[in-house]
Amino acid sequence: MAEKLDKHILKNGMVVLGEPMEQVRSVAFGFMLPAGAAQLPEGCCGAGNVIADWIFRGAGDKNSRQLSDALDGLGLHRAGAISSSHITIGAVLEAGNLAEAIDLYADIILRPSLKEDQFELARQLAIDEVLALDDDPRQKVTLKLREQFYPPPLGRSTAGEIDELRSLAAPDTKQIIKNKFNLSQTIFSVAGKYNFDAICRQVVELFSRTKTTPRCAPVLVRDRAGKYTHIHNDGAQVHIGLMTGTVRPTDEDYYNARVAVSVLSGGMSARLFTEVREKRGLCYAVGAGYHSLKEAAGIMCYAGTTPEKAQETLDVVMAEFNRLSEGISKEEIQRAKVGLKSALILQSESSSSRAGAIGGDYYVLGRVRSLDEIKNKIEQTTVGSVLTFLRSHKFRDFTVVTIGPKEIRA
Repeated sequence: MAEKLDKHILKNGMVVLGEPMEQVRSVAFGFMLPAGAAQLPEGCCGAGNVIADWIFRGAGDKNSRQLSDALDGLGLHRAGAISSSHITIGAVLEAGNLAEAIDLYADIILRPSLKEDQFELARQLAIDEVLALDDDPRQKVTLKLREQFYPPPLGRSTAGEIDELRSLAAPDTKQIIKNKFNLSQTIFSVAGKYNFDAICRQVVELFSRTKTTPRCAPVLVRDRAGKYTHIHNDGAQVHIGLMTGTVRPTDEDYYNARVAVSVLSGGMSARLFTEVREKRGLCYAVGAGYHSLKEAAGIMCYAGTTPEKAQETLDVVMAEFNRLSEGISKEEIQRAKVGLKSALILQSESSSSRAGAIGGDYYVLGRVRSLDEIKNKIEQTTVGSVLTFLRSHKFRDFTVVTIGPKEIRA
């Protein structure tokens, strides 16, 4: 898995990262703009979703239709995401069209049209997305769980809040774009088949013209919300979200934590699936995963069950979390490591995954981990190292969110 990392930092602070993948003919890129949900002003929850749509409704000398036609003409597959820290916009496309795509995205970032009639359309789509969460309770419970687990505003909903979206105005949103599309804190990452020297010349030409603005102030973190939240729903199911704190990616025990989570929920032979679903038949779906921000991290679990079995499901899931430190077999550790390495191999073959990973690494760690480094760190974990980690990082506090017809004890 030998890799090469390309890196260049513009005079204005913008970071350009690249990982060549000579075996592919495609290229993926992403601009990480420091305008994520936690970066927004109070009362603007959901503005990130509006912005991510609005800036594509005309830019430079092109109106909305002309811009869409130009992007489609390059055969690119747009990709985007709203996280706590960033709005990420990018695409995957044939390598020969990369330069034209970067030109278009420079207009989208630096010279969006931001017409008011287009704002209304973008805002309504964001509102519709929030309303659609009622038909996707698993996603809704996940968003609420992050909101309750992370100290505000870190867990702020990336989808948005209806009342705040409805009161959001175009002038205020324009000001957010002006303040938060800060090139000194923007990361551009690319992976696949590309010429890095040509990319750097182009990015310097396009993005060095803009006057450098001061770095955004750090997010002020407040106290966490309550430990249990229930959202009433008259349906026949109960959706349970549970989260407990763990080490961040910068911690020396990070890989022990990842292996421990994989033992807990790394497939059909993992603890949660076996104990909660197969042996007891308590739920139709159960799983857990590691989730982190730059400032905090947790293990997130979801279980879908019936009202009659909801309390026992939660009790057994919590018991499995706590039982993990009592003992883990070599076979469980080996299966967990194989699963993590398999996921790593799949990521190594995807240009979009690698572009996202190198940008995320740089933001969180200040450097980019090679795939070989990650593989070796996973390999170095043992039964002893994982158990030592678990026994020194007990699962004491759980944040729980449920959606269903009645509350349970948490």
